[in-house]
Amino acid sequence: MSELYQHRARKRFGQNFLHDAGVIHRILRAIHARSGEHVVEIGPGQGALTEGLLGSGAKLDVIELDKDLLPLLQMRFGIDPNFTLNAGDALKFDFNSLVADGNKLRVVGNLPYNISTPLIFHLLEHAAIIEDMHFMLQKEVVERLAATPGGGDWGRLSIMVQYHCRVEHLFNVGPGAFNPPPKVESAIVRLVPHAVLPHPAKDHRLLERVVREAFNQRRKTLRNTLKQLLDAQAIEAAGVDGSLRPEQLDLAAFVRLADQLALQTAPE
Repeated sequence: MSELYQHRARKRFGQNFLHDAGVIHRILRAIHARSGEHVVEIGPGQGALTEGLLGSGAKLDVIELDKDLLPLLQMRFGIDPNFTLNAGDALKFDFNSLVADGNKLRVVGNLPYNISTPLIFHLLEHAAIIEDMHFMLQKEVVERLAATPGGGDWGRLSIMVQYHCRVEHLFNVGPGAFNPPPKVESAIVRLVPHAVLPHPAKDHRLLERVVREAFNQRRKTLRNTLKQLLDAQAIEAAGVDGSLRPEQLDLAAFVRLADQLALQTAPE
């Protein structure tokens, strides 16, 4: 087993291996995987969480990009009939391919900081087949995910993730829990896709467009930042004050703006 721990963390993969037993136990307790569930672990690394997830009796698919780790993971866990190793990039992975048994997926991962945001957006495209997600992320990313309107953390990431999911910032994790220790604080977040969207947009792609435009120049008023999409009259028709800055609007207001844009762009 010592051979496992000789693998050096790769900077290009953003690897920081979790080794603190107390933190590992706390994460596993938060996930609370059960027999009969289908768990997907992204970036298992050296298997710090993998062992506990398999111990729950759940069916476990792991997705690992680093080819050097594949034989080590297979050697350690391959004998377990509930374990399946998928070699590849989670950003390009088709998660629909894993739901043949009809069970929704429970997704888990200690995500490299450099791919965390695009990976979350990729997973949101599969929200209908996901029960929940538990991720270790950079603490400032979790703060943005869980932000509320009015503060500097409220932005595109907060709005689009909260459109699809309930967000819970569970707890923080210090650098010492990893090898090598990262230069930033980390945190565990739980994302639970809504069974019914609280503020459904007519077209969520238009919502993404409005939000992106609004926060491109977040210090400007909506009247200025959205002028390429909606004029002052259209903003007012959506029940929104055009003199506000984007960070002052809640999710429901952005959906109203997107629906107003949908009305404008609908064919006659």
